[in-house]
Amino acid sequence: MAQGDHIELHRKRHGRRLDHDEKARKKEARSAHTRAKFAQKVKGLRAKLHNKKRYAEKATMQKTIKQHSERDSKHRDADAGPKDAVPGYLLDREGMSHAKVLSNTIKQKRKEKAGRWNVPIPKVRPVGEDEVFKVMRSGKRNKKQWKRMVAKVTYVGDTFTRKPPKYERFIRPAGLRMKKAHVTHPELQTTFSLDIIGVKKNPQSSLYTSLGVITKGTIIEVNVSELGLVTPAGKVVWGKYAQVTNNPENDGCINAVLLV
Repeated sequence: MAQGDHIELHRKRHGRRLDHDEKARKKEARSAHTRAKFAQKVKGLRAKLHNKKRYAEKATMQKTIKQHSERDSKHRDADAGPKDAVPGYLLDREGMSHAKVLSNTIKQKRKEKAGRWNVPIPKVRPVGEDEVFKVMRSGKRNKKQWKRMVAKVTYVGDTFTRKPPKYERFIRPAGLRMKKAHVTHPELQTTFSLDIIGVKKNPQSSLYTSLGVITKGTIIEVNVSELGLVTPAGKVVWGKYAQVTNNPENDGCINAVLLV
C-alpha cells in the first residue's frame, strides 16, 4: 500500500463523519473572512504575491461571468415591415427583433455536451487502476511503492521527454507507445492508417486522458489531411476525432471509427 492511501482506505471502509458536509460548508463560508484578515495583515513580498494571485483569480472570475452572461441582440425582422402606406419620415425604419444571445463559447460547450453520446460505442467496461497500473517498487530496499508502470497502450507526442527516473511517477513503456491508428470512415467504408495527434477523452478517468492511455471507447484525434476532407467554407480539415473500437493492448494495433 502506498504511504498516503491509509486515509482513503479508512474512508472507503467506514465513510466520513456524519457532520462532514456541514463542517465543510461552514469552513468554506469562513474562508472569505480568513482571506480578508490575511490580506489586511500581510506585508512586503508576501503581500505582492498575494495581491497578484487575487488579481488573477478575479480576472478569471470576471471572464467566466462574462461568458455565461446573456447580451441583447438586435436584427432585422423581414415580417415586421409595414403592410400599408407609411409617411416619408417612417420609410427608413425597419422592424427590429430583440433577442437574448449567449456567447459563442457557451453555445459550443452546449453542442459538445449534446453530441457527447453520438459515438459508435456509447458504453464501455470500466477499467480499474489495478488493471492499468502495475506497482513498481523502488528505493534502496525496494520498500517504496509510489511508482506506477502503465500496462496499457499509450500515446505521447513527438516532443515528449521522460523525467529523470528518480522523479518519474508514471512510467510509460516504449513498447506500448503507438503513434498510428487504423481509422475506418463509416460512409466510405474504407480504412486508413493515420497519425494520432492526441488523446481527447478517455471515458475511464481524466488521469488516463492526461497520461495518454488508450483503451476501448477512447476518443482520439487523428490527422486526416491526406484524406482531402474540406469544410463547407472550402478549408482543408486537418484533425478529426475517432473512437477506438478494440482493445489495443491485446491486438497490438489501434482500430478506430471516424466521427463524422
